[in-house]
Amino acid sequence: MRVGVIQTAAGTQVQEVVGDAVRKISSERCDLWVLPELFHTSLEFTSRERLIESCEEIPGGPVTQELINVASKSGTFIIAGIAEKDEEVLYNSAVLVGPTGVLAKYRKLHLFYREKAWFTPGNLPLPVVDIGLARIGMMICFDHFFPETARTLAFRGADVIAHPAGLFVADVGQRTMQVRARENGVYAITPTRVGREHAEGGSYRHFVGCSQIVSPTGAVIFKASAEREEVGFAEIDPALARDKSIGLTDENHEASIDRFRDRQTLFYEADPL
Repeated sequence: MRVGVIQTAAGTQVQEVVGDAVRKISSERCDLWVLPELFHTSLEFTSRERLIESCEEIPGGPVTQELINVASKSGTFIIAGIAEKDEEVLYNSAVLVGPTGVLAKYRKLHLFYREKAWFTPGNLPLPVVDIGLARIGMMICFDHFFPETARTLAFRGADVIAHPAGLFVADVGQRTMQVRARENGVYAITPTRVGREHAEGGSYRHFVGCSQIVSPTGAVIFKASAEREEVGFAEIDPALARDKSIGLTDENHEASIDRFRDRQTLFYEADPL
């Protein structure tokens, strides 16, 4: 299975960034593409009115429809971050589309910092979708900070976790996702953006790039640069994500450690809150 990640540039106009993504998807054969968080718009909003202008309904919105169109023509699957409007409620969402249309939608559960002023936390279950070649789970950016998110997707059978992001704090998110991939035995795909956008008070927010694809062992099998737009690819084997052993065997050559079976749930504390 061939997967692709698209690293975009901050501050690009909607028509330009969407058109560029469509061209890249159309020009390369790939089974699954993953684009960044809110890929078609800014991550810095100065008013609710400005944010609403960027939001759309799913599946009827123009960006979602553009992705469905290119997925149908290319015979591929695409995951992208979308600013979603559902009546008067705004969500930081991700959509999975394929040749037949929208297959799943996810709304970011863990909002970061000033996102809480603009978006409502997600109200949908963490999705895992079987696209035939693999079972795909979705989470968004700051969800990486909460290990329960990736673990839940893994428990629900995800072979691949698609993680649209807009990372701007060193490479913390990238390193965290290496851990999430290894501890759950899944592939993790994290696209983000590069460059800078105007932030509050006349300052700028710098995005760190370094979009990546990580194997179930936690090894980085593709890493983009920290300076430029980029497209990256990797050949992955979803069967490797279904073996939850960590490679050690006993005297009978059987797996001696299993990520899920060996959990000692009797001693795990309940949520104190």
